Amino acid sequence: METRSITAEIPMVPWMTEDPAQLVPELAAVSGALFKLTGNGSVARSTISLVQLRAGQIVGSTYLTVLHTGFLRKAGESEERITSVASWQDSPYFTGAERAALALVEAVLQPSAQGERVSDELYAQAAEHYEAKALATLMFAIGQVNFFIAVALIAKPVPGRSFTDPWN
Repeated sequence: METRSITAEIPMVPWMTEDPAQLVPELAAVSGALFKLTGNGSVARSTISLVQLRAGQIVGSTYLTVLHTGFLRKAGESEERITSVASWQDSPYFTGAERAALALVEAVLQPSAQGERVSDELYAQAAEHYEAKALATLMFAIGQVNFFIAVALIAKPVPGRSFTDPWN
């Protein structure tokens, strides 16, 4: 694989030249079902977007980071909250429930030196803030972004383009 200079221009074309949704049309049903599932109202959409933004940051996906930053801006989130997601641990802008959700996504996406990624303590902390349906919804929201991480990293859609139209 070719190494680029940090000052090199990044081409604004996806790596996968054909839209995966066109190649595998069943994706629309799966994507729609996941969006409906995570939008069941048990967890605030802003919390889900914060979690998914953090996931994009963790895996180094500009596409996901730009996408979820845009969702948060459209929802009226403050720039302070959006920009401090990367450093949420010492940011004053998040509730205890949001911190538990951000800790969960980090635990799922990052290896743990202690072995188990989601510790008993972390699960208990999240369960203090979320009732059973909400905790399940949060779990599926993390799974939803994980589903799309592969698309973002392998197909490499163009950042800043519409979620439904990144290949045009």
